[in-house]
Amino acid sequence: MSTPSTATSNSPAASASGEPVILTRGLAKTYEGAEPVHALRPLDLQIDRGEFVAVMGVSGSGKSTLMNLLGCLDTPTTGSYHLDGVEVADLTRNQRADLRSQKLGFVFQGFNLLARTTAVDNVLLPLLYDRTGRIKKPRDRAVEALTRVGLEHRLDHVPSELSGGQQQRVAIARALVNEPAVLLADEPTGNLDTRTTVEVMALFQDLNDAGITILVVTHEPEVSEYCRRVVELRDGRLIRDETVEDRRDARRDLATDTPLIPLPE
Repeated sequence: MSTPSTATSNSPAASASGEPVILTRGLAKTYEGAEPVHALRPLDLQIDRGEFVAVMGVSGSGKSTLMNLLGCLDTPTTGSYHLDGVEVADLTRNQRADLRSQKLGFVFQGFNLLARTTAVDNVLLPLLYDRTGRIKKPRDRAVEALTRVGLEHRLDHVPSELSGGQQQRVAIARALVNEPAVLLADEPTGNLDTRTTVEVMALFQDLNDAGITILVVTHEPEVSEYCRRVVELRDGRLIRDETVEDRRDARRDLATDTPLIPLPE
């Protein structure tokens, strides 16, 4: 069961650190053509630091458009978007790329690992695009990130030597290596079996408990039960924004071998 969240777009309260990490006002995206496509209708959304949010919706609901905008991969037609206090709409393409590399970590359904590259070198990749010089010992940081996801014994293994769950852990370590303000995960369990899905959600819960802000795009209601909040879109509109009560504990489910049980259609 769930109840309306106290951290929805209607709540102006910022996080304890002073500002929400994500704040949109009237954020919208329209693709022009013979008939304009309103992929995302004006959306107000606030996400505070340390939240763990599931973004849900059927195909065509606008969730991918929203994640592209939040990920600084696209620009809105109208509205504003502040990421960690920075107004994204005012930035040039290069400035958005710099902001993306410094503030965001991405996890994808398909892992997107380089096939002939070791785990540690795959994790190092985002640091190659960091022009700030803030990461003084990149390889040490990559090893630390892999250790954080339990792969300190797989540093020199290439993807073909890793299971699907281990490959996704490498992808998560790669997303964490630049110490992002937000981790964006797009269907991160889509290519995984049931138990491995729960293992990945257990890792996300551990990271969130450590203070990392996480947004997970998923079409699976049972996966959203491991999050703290659910935001649902339909036809480009926000139709639900609720706190998850009685959140499932992935570590407990693994210990008791509790399977993911799909909800009724």
